[in-house]
Amino acid sequence: MKFDPWYNPFPSQRNVIYGSRGMVATSHPLAAQAGLEVLKKGGNAIDAAIATAAALTVVEPTSNGIGSDNFAIIWKDGRLHGINGSGRAPLAFKLKEFQRRGFTSMPDKGWASATVPAAPKTWAVLSESMGRLSLAEDLAPAVSLAEEGHAVAPTVAFFWNRNFQNYKKIMTDPVFKPWFDTFAPNGRAPRPGELWKNPDQARTLRLIGETNAKAFYEGELAEKILKYSMTTDGFLCAKDLATVDPEWVEPLSVNYRGYDVWELPPNGQGITVLMALNILKGFEFTHRDAPETFHRQIEAIKLAFVDAARYVADPRFANVPVREMLSDEYAAVRRALIGDQAILPEPGKPEASGTVYLCTADGEGNMVSFIQSNYKQFGSGIVIPGTGISLNCRAAGFSLDPEHPNVVEPGKRPYITIIPGFLTKGGEPVGPFGVMGGYMQPQGHVQVLMNMIDFGFNPQQAFDAPRWQWTGKKTIEIEPGFPPAAYQRLARMGHDIKCDADSGTFGRGEMILRTEDGTLVGATEPRADGCVAAW
Repeated sequence: MKFDPWYNPFPSQRNVIYGSRGMVATSHPLAAQAGLEVLKKGGNAIDAAIATAAALTVVEPTSNGIGSDNFAIIWKDGRLHGINGSGRAPLAFKLKEFQRRGFTSMPDKGWASATVPAAPKTWAVLSESMGRLSLAEDLAPAVSLAEEGHAVAPTVAFFWNRNFQNYKKIMTDPVFKPWFDTFAPNGRAPRPGELWKNPDQARTLRLIGETNAKAFYEGELAEKILKYSMTTDGFLCAKDLATVDPEWVEPLSVNYRGYDVWELPPNGQGITVLMALNILKGFEFTHRDAPETFHRQIEAIKLAFVDAARYVADPRFANVPVREMLSDEYAAVRRALIGDQAILPEPGKPEASGTVYLCTADGEGNMVSFIQSNYKQFGSGIVIPGTGISLNCRAAGFSLDPEHPNVVEPGKRPYITIIPGFLTKGGEPVGPFGVMGGYMQPQGHVQVLMNMIDFGFNPQQAFDAPRWQWTGKKTIEIEPGFPPAAYQRLARMGHDIKCDADSGTFGRGEMILRTEDGTLVGATEPRADGCVAAW
């Protein structure tokens, strides 16, 4: 990656961090330190990623939990590997059952929003196949954080309280009582800097580590999950848990101005990034803050999103025309729709959103791009009593339209928003990157990558720069600091511009790149409590 390491157009913001023997970048300092601790004990980048991911379930429960999904792209042994750790729909998830229960759309709270958790099994699979330490050793820092407690970070405390205030109003059913018992035992959310302990979660993480996750899917923890499901009219059964199967997949890529950009294949939305970049590579860009630059980025994202929403689904259940969606021919067809005015996009015909991100690298050349999520903050609101396990609400990504490829079906994976990214050049690793935050993720990937590749920003500058996001129809939200002349011109081009001071909606990302000297350079977000821990 060519950038000027000395140039800083945003002097009020932090600089990139350099290291040589190892690096962990994520949205919470204590989680980054957990990963670095495992590296220093002899683990590799995969061990560090597992340790960091587990620690994040403790220190950032607003965004992920033990009942999460996760995905990873891993550079090891001279090539990329992908793993899909997203959960499947329970066997009881039948369209007629949702209709019988009176649902007209998929909910994002309660048992009907939860897929079968796959995160612990993915940790175990990665530990066994690629790690150097045992799963128990990888999870030890997270166990310690939950057992001994940690001081709650400011951003986490903000979202914790905001959700608590909302949940008091909407989560009145008794099924949600364990959430309040677990995450608001004093009748409120913890304050910034307050010591927070979760001994139930510590015991759960210890059991997962000692049994290589078998306790979660077949043993003591499984029994508690199934008991709560049975007594509260849930959907999960023993077979659902026993058949969880993280899947090794081949990452997809497009070449953008000499760099290969890698994302995981559907059921995730990573293909949205690749389609947008395929469209954008047909344009020439000279200035990042030019209205025409933003306009073309926005229009490309809109076109890619509507195609993803129409075609992306679990490929075991639907025909997803990946090759055609990523072809140069189809990109040219979609590019031709971009003029000088904002459009209301429609799907083409290519015939033939609470999340944590982390990345790690070690001195041996291994690198990991890892993302983990409960989807909406705190997930489904279902917490298994006495365990600290909060279940995801990933089933909200299904459709109840029987004609849609994403229609809910037993054993099916839903449309997933979480996407790890990776860059290579000439067959060699450049490094992992990611931007968390629901449907902001592909938009963040495109903006951060273009900031570096097209405009020469270093990784930290690429994250610091003010962002936009498309939220539907012609509406574009912009961050404070967005160039006034640009958004005024965008408004004249037909975009409905909204100023949004809530930086929590514009994504939070991290990146680690390997320099030409063989050292590591890392960056993290000013929009989170992020940290780059270097060795």
